[in-house]
Amino acid sequence: MKSVVAYERQVQIIESEKPLIKPNHVLMKTSYSMVSPGTELTIINRSGAAQSKLGYSASGIAAEVGDGVTDIRVGQQVACYGAPYVNHSEYLLVPKQLIAPVPDHVCLKEASAAGLGAIAIHGLRQSGLVFGECAIVVGLGVIGQLIARIAHAAAVKVIAIDLYEERRKTLRELAGITVCASFQEVEEAIGGVTNPIGADAVLHCASGPQKELLDRSFDWIRDRGKIVIVGDMAMDFSRGQMFKKEADVVISRAGGPGRYDAEYEREGRDYPIGFVRWTEGRNMREYIRLLSEGRIAAGSLITTQVSLPHAADIYRDFTSRPDRILGAIISY
Repeated sequence: MKSVVAYERQVQIIESEKPLIKPNHVLMKTSYSMVSPGTELTIINRSGAAQSKLGYSASGIAAEVGDGVTDIRVGQQVACYGAPYVNHSEYLLVPKQLIAPVPDHVCLKEASAAGLGAIAIHGLRQSGLVFGECAIVVGLGVIGQLIARIAHAAAVKVIAIDLYEERRKTLRELAGITVCASFQEVEEAIGGVTNPIGADAVLHCASGPQKELLDRSFDWIRDRGKIVIVGDMAMDFSRGQMFKKEADVVISRAGGPGRYDAEYEREGRDYPIGFVRWTEGRNMREYIRLLSEGRIAAGSLITTQVSLPHAADIYRDFTSRPDRILGAIISY
């Protein structure tokens, strides 16, 4: 089978062995996988002589089902999340906690964003926002777009900002969200939307060194509000800015509890629901439910699709024209 890897800062298509089914796993024949540019471009730029597989979010058809898997059948649509089990490959052997059934009426292209959807949902949960409160979403890549949509579906007031017009235009398709192009527009929106106590939380979905932006976001929140770092953002801010609001600054790690825990992921040992309500697997399934019930839509986020042999083109586009590309999928 073919897989996409990073090797010496280049993207290559390689041949590898098709995985063999084993207990508590599902072998999926991939239909689509979604690119996460922040994570994957970092892997490419850091890659050396050892090949590193790219990707962590995909959808397809269950080809084989191992012993111990009770809720997925052969031939069923499924979505999955989580490296190193999920990547851009023609077949994926996925532990049962990291794969979810997809109803027949749900588009597999949209379901291929299940991993990014879980990350968005966990970030939103980390904010602690509830019905009627206000969120500011900074950075409207796919994860920022999903956070804004899911928050809006949960009756949270949403103010969003991005430098790229195409990304702002995509979110403006959804009525009820205030979309801004500048800090000044955000500050004007806060006055109108929060009347004018300040936002309850700011969720940062951008990456890189952003000290000025992070400091400024303390001015946007209410007293004892919350800053949630979702993107790969440098944690550099002024203590005085944080002190004057007695703000909470929290990191949102991937798709939720269970991520990077081998017993949960590889061994299939779920956390008791009375102690851990929302694991990464449950968050992924919640994303599929939101699609299934029409509470959110992700089709407009997919602006680029290439076949597997042309996967390298996506990464060149994200590097050379990030303003023209939002969500990119590889088809198999």
